[in-house]
Amino acid sequence: MASRDSDYGAFMEKFVLQPSSSAHQLPLSGLTFAIKDIRFDVDGHVTGFGNPDWARTHSAATSTAPAVLAVLSGGATSIGKTIMDEMAYSINGENKHYGTPTNPCAPDRVPGGSSSGSAVAVGAKLVDFSLGTDTGGSVRVPASYCGIFGFRPSHSAVSTAGVIPMAQSFDTVGWFAWDPKILNRVGRVLLQLADDVNLVRPSQVIFAEDCLQLSSIPSDRVTQGLVKSVEKLFGGHIIENVILGDYVKDKVPSLQHFLSEGNKEQEYSIPSLAALSSAMRLLQRYEFKNNHGDWVTTVKPDLGPGISERVWEAVRTSAQKIDVCQSVKTELRAALSALLGDHGILVIPTVPGPPPKLQMDPSALEVFRARAFSLLSIAGVSGFCQVSIPLGLHDNLPVAISLLAKHGSDGFLLNLVETLHNTLKEELQRMS
Repeated sequence: MASRDSDYGAFMEKFVLQPSSSAHQLPLSGLTFAIKDIRFDVDGHVTGFGNPDWARTHSAATSTAPAVLAVLSGGATSIGKTIMDEMAYSINGENKHYGTPTNPCAPDRVPGGSSSGSAVAVGAKLVDFSLGTDTGGSVRVPASYCGIFGFRPSHSAVSTAGVIPMAQSFDTVGWFAWDPKILNRVGRVLLQLADDVNLVRPSQVIFAEDCLQLSSIPSDRVTQGLVKSVEKLFGGHIIENVILGDYVKDKVPSLQHFLSEGNKEQEYSIPSLAALSSAMRLLQRYEFKNNHGDWVTTVKPDLGPGISERVWEAVRTSAQKIDVCQSVKTELRAALSALLGDHGILVIPTVPGPPPKLQMDPSALEVFRARAFSLLSIAGVSGFCQVSIPLGLHDNLPVAISLLAKHGSDGFLLNLVETLHNTLKEELQRMS
C-alpha cells in the first residue's frame, strides 16, 4: 500500500486496469477511477470486504463485476481498490485493521463510510471518480463529509452482479465525483442512458422543512443557495414546502408497527422517519444474516468497535415483522411517487451535521446516527435516486444538501445537478 502521505490512506491495493478500447471518443476517455474493496470483484484479486479474516477465507475472484467492466468499456482507467469499513457495517469510515483514510476537507474528522477510501480518493483528487456501494448511506454520507458529489441510483438501476451483497433490498452501486459533469458522464455509462440533456426543468422543488430542522447547521446556510438558484433558473413558483414526517405517517400505514414501540430514537428525531429507519435497519439486519451469518458464526472474525456489535446483533435477528418491512417499502414508494410526480424533487440535508471527530465514543454518536438514518432511510426504503451536493464549508467543515427524485428518474436528476451547478456555485460564493 502507498504511504498515507501520498494517497491519504485511501488505497487498499494499487493496480492498473486499462480500458478495453483505446478509442478517444469514449465517454470516460482519459478519466481515472478507484474501486471500493467491498464487493466489487476484480478478476485475479481477492475482494476483501474491509476485513482481513474475510480476505484470508476467500479466494481471488475469477471474473470482474459488470459495473467495473462498464466504466472500463467507457474508456476509464482504474488505479486500484480503496479501503472501506468492515463488512460495510458503518457510516464512519474508520477501519481498525487497515487504517482510516484521511478526510481531505477535515483531517481531524471521520471521512464517512462505508465507502471511505473511494470518497477520499475523489476528495483529494487522486482520481476523477470512484465506485462505491450504498445500502444504508455508504455513498451519500462520505460524499457529504468529504465535500464531493455522491450519487445513489434508483434501487436495481445498476447491476450489483459480482458485488458481495449486504442487504439486497437496499444494495446499490453508487459513485463519487468532484465535478458534476463527470458525475453525469459516469452515470450515463453505468445506467446505460442516452445523452439526453433536455429534461432538466423540475415541475416542483419541495423542501422538507422538518428534515432540515434535524441538521445542526443553520437551515438558511443549507438551503439559501439552492433556493436562489432554483428561482433564477426555473422561477420561484415551483418551490414548495412539506412536513415530510406528517406526510409519511399519514400515507404509510404499516409504519404503525414501528411507531408503537416507544422507540427512544423517536424522542430526538421525527417519529415517523425514525420508525422508517427502524424498519429499514431490521430488514437490513435480517438480509445480512441470511447472506453472512454462517460465515460470521463459523469464522468469528475480529471486528472493530461498533461494527462487531452491529454484526452480532444482525446474526441474532429473527424473521419477526419482516413481511411488514416489505409493506413499508411498497407504501413509501407509492406515497413519495404521488408527492413528487415524474419530475418533482425533494430536498433534505444529506446528514444532520458536519462529520464527527475521529475515534469518538460510539455512544456519543447515538443521537447523530439516529438522525442520520432518519434522513438516509427515505431513499433507502423508497428505492428513489438521491444525489448529495457539496455546499462548501461552514465553520471550516463541509456542508451538503441532497436532492431526491422518483425511482427511474436518475438521468433527469443527474442532468439537473449539472444544470444547477454554475448558478449554485455563484450563489454560494456570494454568501461566503
